[in-house]
Amino acid sequence: MEKIVSLSKRRGFVYPGSEIYGGLANTWDYGPYGVELKNNVKKIWWKTFVQDRQDMVGLDASILMNPRVWEASGHVQSFSDPLMDCKKCKERVRGDKLIEQHLGIEFAVGKTLKEISQIIRDKKLSCPKCGATDFTEARSFNLMFKTHQGVIEEDSALVYMRPETAQGIFVNFKNVITSTRMKLPFGIGQIGKAFRNEITPGNFTFRTREFEQMEIEYFFDPETTSWEKIFTEWKEWSWNFVTKTLGIAETSLRLRDHEKDELSHYSKGTTDIEYLFPFGWGELCAAAAYRTAFDITQHQTFSGQDLSYTDPENPKRKVIPHVMEPSFGADRITLAVLLNAYDEEEIDGEMRVVLRFAPKLAPIKIAILPLVKNKEIITKKAEDIYHMVKGKFTTEYDESGSIGKRYRRQDEIGTPYCVTIDFDTIEKDDAVTVRDRDTTKQERVKVTELVNYLRDKLEN
Repeated sequence: MEKIVSLSKRRGFVYPGSEIYGGLANTWDYGPYGVELKNNVKKIWWKTFVQDRQDMVGLDASILMNPRVWEASGHVQSFSDPLMDCKKCKERVRGDKLIEQHLGIEFAVGKTLKEISQIIRDKKLSCPKCGATDFTEARSFNLMFKTHQGVIEEDSALVYMRPETAQGIFVNFKNVITSTRMKLPFGIGQIGKAFRNEITPGNFTFRTREFEQMEIEYFFDPETTSWEKIFTEWKEWSWNFVTKTLGIAETSLRLRDHEKDELSHYSKGTTDIEYLFPFGWGELCAAAAYRTAFDITQHQTFSGQDLSYTDPENPKRKVIPHVMEPSFGADRITLAVLLNAYDEEEIDGEMRVVLRFAPKLAPIKIAILPLVKNKEIITKKAEDIYHMVKGKFTTEYDESGSIGKRYRRQDEIGTPYCVTIDFDTIEKDDAVTVRDRDTTKQERVKVTELVNYLRDKLEN
């Protein structure tokens, strides 16, 4: 992981947040190449699950919502972690995670605060920071960030930063039906920020307090559609997206079904896709989570509004739809894509670092490189080619340093093809040298044929 963190900062993928002020713990800023990579992940997800499907529509709900939303969803009452403090060094830890780390997940899930405290005492589990085994009793710590809406804080209303994007979809369910006339089964997709005041964030961008979700709520009639069928289909669609569409190696992935005591009280089944990160297996996304009719029912009860669906075949029949939720972490998937692409190899006695992104994911598709920067005849031609190409592909122009060092830099940011303009371009053949990132092989291509050549390479 250290190599990825170092590369990410050096090459402009991810920077530590607020770094010039000493930083802010576990905050990260996506740099010029990181934001392109993450945006590519989101665009591909949106196209795959929203734009290319007849049974899907999109939404962008607000981050701040009426506090009653979170009462209805259960977050105000139960969205909490078991918090403990080490009496020696005052380090704050999650009791369940401490148990999971030492004893395994089966010992941690579904335990009460009293049970967590007892297990840690009986097993003499130690604080990761100082090694001490004396902790305070576990206590509940709500994970939602609080803020105030209004000009004067004392008179303003308490609101929460949303801990998930799903509730924005549920409260707009009836609006979507009315405005689009979608028929069951159908889904609503959304990409947006969520906030959780995690006690133990870490592992680079894997677990942060501010993160981005790509979520779908797929609504269906439980009397006419089998939830097992929908569940199986979404597991397959999610798996294919991660492996076939994004190209993450299947050898680094696994499906994990939640045990009964892991499930939310309203859930009948959840399956995660996990990725083998350098620190171990970690959740990449919930391939499918069956939420039953809990959310719509809760919001109907708390709001007093009729959120039922009218069966178009039988207008007298009202349906409270059940919901299947595939939920993808945009930051975690971006991190997995970055790790999956990272490679080191020796070429001519030198070690080369290369990010082997699929072209559709690569932040920069084409690099235009004049052989030298002190010959106007070369740089002018290179600039002309740059302007010809940049409207078709995400393109970068680089003239600083030796051509070998520039190749290595483009390898490290994952650029599939470098185009070099040299003296032969001007004096002989009006052609350029195109270098392949993965093979390092070079091919001479006529300038007039360059755009079509690159399009064929990038789209195949």
